[in-house]
Amino acid sequence: MKTICALLAICLLPFAAATAATEQEVVNQSASILRQFKQMPERGIPRSVMRNARGLAILTVVKVGFGLSGKGGQGVVVARTGNGWSGPSFVGTGGAGWGPQIGAQITEFVFILNTNRAVRAFSRDGNLTLGADASVAAGPVGREAEAAVTPTAAIYTYSRTKGLFAGVSLEGTVIATQKTANDRYYGRPVSARDILSGNVTAPPRAAVLERALGR
Repeated sequence: MKTICALLAICLLPFAAATAATEQEVVNQSASILRQFKQMPERGIPRSVMRNARGLAILTVVKVGFGLSGKGGQGVVVARTGNGWSGPSFVGTGGAGWGPQIGAQITEFVFILNTNRAVRAFSRDGNLTLGADASVAAGPVGREAEAAVTPTAAIYTYSRTKGLFAGVSLEGTVIATQKTANDRYYGRPVSARDILSGNVTAPPRAAVLERALGR
């Protein structure tokens, strides 16, 4: 019993870490992640993929386990509008599992939303399941992919991992809109749909993310 309790405590650590950051810290971290991805020319996101993106989701996910595993993370989603990029809509992910999984891992994700349907999936004030609500695939990387113009999935994934973990998969990952975080950041009740459609003006402090996004 003590062993089980210890494992459960370990697996709850990602959730504590994921909820510790303020909304502005999440925005700042997302901007930093995006800048770092853009600075990896050989293994980074091709400019053509970014240029054709209908939206982006940027998340930091913490996962730990020893047989029993847990993961948790936070991030933001933005979408292209008629006036440039929308303000950030906050999202989170979490879960538990069982299997041959040992270690600890922090992974920074950038999801390229290639279609308007993918953006709409993130616009719900509810849950999105990768692979079920939207097809997901590893995105092309580097300069050699610049000529690729036809997306093969609704969502391309790019990631940078710190740590070591066995048994990681994105299929079936549930990402949820954090409505309370959105309301706090914008100072009033707002929906993810209104944010991502550009109907809600982003606070001035969101400019750090807008600069990282560019055009």
